[in-house]
Amino acid sequence: MQTDEARAAALAILGAVLEERRLMTEVIADPGGPLAQLDPAERARAQRLALVTLREMQRADRMLGPHLRRMPPPRAMAALRLAVVETHAEGAPPHAAVNAAVGALRADREMARYAGLANAVLRKACAADGWEKLPPQSLPGWLRKPLIQAWGKLAVMAIEAVQAGAPPLDLTPKDPAAAPALAEALGAQVLPTGSLRLAQPGQISALPGYAEGEWWVQDAAAALPARLLAPQPGERIADLCAAPGGKTMQLAATGAEVTAVDVSGPRMMRLGENLARCGLTAGLHVADALTWDPGEPLDAVLLDAPCSATGTIRRHPDLPFVKDGTELASLVALQAALIDRALEILRPGGRLVYCTCSLLPEEGEAQVMQALARHPGVSVQPATAEGVVPEWQAGGGGLRIRPDHWADRGGIDGFFMAVLTRA
Repeated sequence: MQTDEARAAALAILGAVLEERRLMTEVIADPGGPLAQLDPAERARAQRLALVTLREMQRADRMLGPHLRRMPPPRAMAALRLAVVETHAEGAPPHAAVNAAVGALRADREMARYAGLANAVLRKACAADGWEKLPPQSLPGWLRKPLIQAWGKLAVMAIEAVQAGAPPLDLTPKDPAAAPALAEALGAQVLPTGSLRLAQPGQISALPGYAEGEWWVQDAAAALPARLLAPQPGERIADLCAAPGGKTMQLAATGAEVTAVDVSGPRMMRLGENLARCGLTAGLHVADALTWDPGEPLDAVLLDAPCSATGTIRRHPDLPFVKDGTELASLVALQAALIDRALEILRPGGRLVYCTCSLLPEEGEAQVMQALARHPGVSVQPATAEGVVPEWQAGGGGLRIRPDHWADRGGIDGFFMAVLTRA
């Protein structure tokens, strides 16, 4: 039996992530990549298969381990893992998953000699019991150790449990007052912070209100920094490192005069398309936020700084396989420089919301403490917004949100955010 196109594309994605250490978003967007020739339904299936395999790698390896004398080459191992995950996590018939894996290996000239091994191993591993009793995938050591030091072992285990499941889809309504009506039309839940949550969204562009620009996709945690900024109509506000643009659209929807700044031209083009779909306007500048000059001091700045993105692993399970922590020092230095620049372009009394989608204190709480030491005239203001609960309050000001918060609702991205003001 020959493998289908979606499975073949999923295996290619896994190879790019695990062998080439490429981010999955990069592989998916590649015009010459494995998804380029697939129709939308097959593209979605290939992505889902790759994502669930990355989330369940350790479980799959534990099911395969007793039946392997030695680990086969990476491409063959990916086929074995995918078959086990399809069977135990996706509910595929074992014979179909086994036959597909064998077909995929036979179709690969270099891996064809492992087809017999796959057939023998998978018939046992796909029929074995005990999948549900296996622990969820653990974070890599370079990340797990500092997170245990910061938040404790129980919190890290709770984070890992949340990351094992596919996350729901969160939406931000353009008009917050329309959230209840939109939720009814979409079959969504209104979250305490005002975002909408769909457990099984289907095709996003086919959902009610998409074409009319009534909402956009944005995790509930990512929607909070703009709310903390509390933009007012007519205020001059910059959104630094703005792409993909959810925060820009939130700010623009309040009537503020918004300028979005990002170094990526293609990502800014998509931001412009999303603004147009939603009937919103903002100035768009492809520029380095460290050198961009607004011309005159601003009322407010929102800085979502480049970071390790360790708070988004529930949505991007490829990150632990691509990153190893070596980039952290340069990111921390860049974040500090961006904070300094953002404070420079604020008017006296202006406010800055600094945020990162990181779980690491050095990219959050420590950055704020060090910024206060460098800038004696700057202070931290209370971080308050609808739905914010006391357990999110971080020491020294700001909010610390972890993926295990709202675990009973499907979790939330990990974020740190704080409001700073100039004297």
